[in-house]
Amino acid sequence: MMQLKKGISILIGAILVLGVAAYAVYAVIVASKPSPEDKCTHIELNIEQNQHSGFITNKIIEDELHKANIYPKDRLLADIRTRDIEKTLAKNEFVERVECYKTANNAVVINIKQRTPVIYVLPNNGQGYYIDKFGKTITKTNYPVNLPVATGNISEKYARKCLSQLGAYIVNDEFWNNQIEQIYVKVNADKEYVIDLIPRVGNHVIHLGHVNNFEKKLHRLMVFYKKGLSEVGWNKYSAIDLTYEGQIICRK
Repeated sequence: MMQLKKGISILIGAILVLGVAAYAVYAVIVASKPSPEDKCTHIELNIEQNQHSGFITNKIIEDELHKANIYPKDRLLADIRTRDIEKTLAKNEFVERVECYKTANNAVVINIKQRTPVIYVLPNNGQGYYIDKFGKTITKTNYPVNLPVATGNISEKYARKCLSQLGAYIVNDEFWNNQIEQIYVKVNADKEYVIDLIPRVGNHVIHLGHVNNFEKKLHRLMVFYKKGLSEVGWNKYSAIDLTYEGQIICRK
């Protein structure tokens, strides 16, 4: 009998605890829910930055929201559709991900992750465009170019599949990002794409050849820079050929 009473007491206590917890959650929800008269007092705009970003600014985002007539500040919170804000900003090609929500202090928070271009492509037969690290094309060109520039006879398919990888490697390596100024693409006698690299330091042209195994080729060149050109000077050769496996051929 005593055990039964003890069990009932424990059960009643548990129910009371759950009831208090449920009421607390309900009170928080009710307290945080804006009234019909509440307006958005401010916007918290967070744009994720990295060493290759800067294509999106607060002004660009604010201008796009004003243009779509959905700028949230001073509007009734009940009338603000955060999903509409996300859809509008996601149309910007430099936006990789956007998140928008309201807060209990009458703010609208907008978090944006930028798409990261790794190369600017300027083909002979078309308009320039950016390529990001995933091979996605970004067609807007009214932004400062602070990336390796690829020129020449370039198809978009080749740029997305191959140049995106080379561009990502260059911009993520401090030395090569500072050294490689231009990527020149041409078609050889076998109708295959081959690449020349134009450095910032030195009067030589780097014949990379096919894009295959470019990491190994650039590693060989790095070793040569340290052990060879450091001795004879950066302007001794007019061309450095990395085309052949395991070899470096220099021409004066």
